[in-house]
Amino acid sequence: MKITLLAGIFACCSLAQPPDLIRVVRDGIIQPDVHGTVALNVVAMSAIAGPAETWLIELHDSFASIEDLDKAFGAAGFIGFSGTNGPATADGILPTSGTWIARHRPGLSYRPEQAMQNLAKARYLDVVVYRIPPGGQSEFVKGQRLREYSLDIVNAERPVMAYEVIVGAPSGTYISLTPLNSLRSLDEGRPPTPFYAEGAVAAARSFTRNMEVLRERLWFRIEPRLSWVSKDFASPDPGFWHPKDK
Repeated sequence: MKITLLAGIFACCSLAQPPDLIRVVRDGIIQPDVHGTVALNVVAMSAIAGPAETWLIELHDSFASIEDLDKAFGAAGFIGFSGTNGPATADGILPTSGTWIARHRPGLSYRPEQAMQNLAKARYLDVVVYRIPPGGQSEFVKGQRLREYSLDIVNAERPVMAYEVIVGAPSGTYISLTPLNSLRSLDEGRPPTPFYAEGAVAAARSFTRNMEVLRERLWFRIEPRLSWVSKDFASPDPGFWHPKDK
C-alpha cells in the first residue's frame, strides 16, 4: 500500500491560537519554491491508517491569507494540485472534492489553544471527519459539549481543534484535529470517572452513540523531513523539525 502523506500549511497565524481557517487539499503535493515566498509553515505527515492518498492542510488567519497564497501559486505558474495517487476516495463521509475550506468552531473544540501548542511538539495527528445529516447540527453540538464535559471530569489530555467545512464539501461536514505526542499515550486509556459523575458520563456516552452522525478516523505520523516550518513554530522542538541545524 502506498504511504499516505498529509501536509499542513500554517499560514500567518499565532502559535498560541488555532487558525480561523484551514484549506484541505486531498491528494496534493507541497510546492516549496512557492511556499517559500509567503509567510507560512508546512507540516508533513504520513498515514498509518486511512485512505492511501496525499493531503495538504493550510492554516490561515483570514481569506486574505488564502488569496496571498493563491497569488503566489499563480505568479509561479502553478495551476493546481495534480495529486499522486489518482482520484480522491469517497465513501459517504470523505467528500469526492479534492479541496475544502473550513472555519474554526471554538464551541466544538476542546482546549483548542492547548491543541495548537501541542501541535508543535506532536509526533502523530488524529483526524476525524464527521458528516452531519440535515437538521442534525444542534444534536451534534450537544453531543460534542457532553463529550467535553466527560473529558473535563477526568481532566483528559486530549485537546482538539474542530472545523466546519464551508466550501468544497457537502453541508454538515466537520473535521477535528488532535495532536498526539505518542501513540503509547493511548495505551493508558482514560482516567477512571469519579463516582459522583458516573451517571452523567454514561448518559453523555449513550447520547453520543445514538446520534445519527457518520464519522471516519484517520491517523498520521508527522514527517519533519517533508515539512516546511518557521523557527518560531519549531522552537518547542527545533531538533525534531530542523535536524540539519544541529
